[in-house]
Parts: sequence; C-alpha cells; structure tokens
Amino acid sequence: MIIRRDVFQAIADPTRRQIISRIAAEAMNLNAVAEAFDISRQAVSNHIKILTECGLVTIRRQGRERFCEAKLDQLTEVTDWVAESKKLWTGRFTALDNFLTEIQAKPTTDGTK
Repeated sequence: MIIRRDVFQAIADPTRRQIISRIAAEAMNLNAVAEAFDISRQAVSNHIKILTECGLVTIRRQGRERFCEAKLDQLTEVTDWVAESKKLWTGRFTALDNFLTEIQAKPTTDGTK
C-alpha cells in the first residue's frame, strides 16, 4: 500500500516545522540537522523522508555528504487553503453577526426590545 503524503501532513508535526525553519535559512547536511534536535538520528531521518515525499525538502549530494534544502513552493497549497477557509468563515461570521443584530432589533411579544 502506497501512502500519499501531502504538505498538510508534513507541517502537522512540530519537529518537521522546526526542520523546515532551520533549513529554509540555509542548506544543512543531515548530521547538522540531526544534531539540532533531541531525538534520534533515525527519527530525524524519518521526518526528512516525509518532508522529501511532500516536496518540501530535497536532498543534494555534495561529495560524501547529503544536504537538505527547503523547497517552500509547496506551501502555497497551505496558504491557498487558509485564504479560502478565512473567506468562508468570515462570510459565515458576518452573516451570523447580521442575524444576531436583526434579532436584537426586533421587539419582543411584550413590546420591549
């Protein structure tokens, strides 16, 4: 069974977000990335693998070393989704606010507002 990983899955984990932040500033070799975290090198490798599968990280070989580079173009999928969700919820909250204002303005059965 093949698991399709997406950008949302990648950024859901705080360690992966930290890895992205670190290598977005500069490409780092795998050992440098692993040393920055208080988890096993295998765990860091697994996080890097997920980030690579999602297209957020590429591995570049330079001699005997492998360097991680951030490819943040994939994050546009997230920003697009956030923008659409914000538009949707802003509209819903505006409609709710209008509805509540309308209800509050109507007189009750005893003649008060």
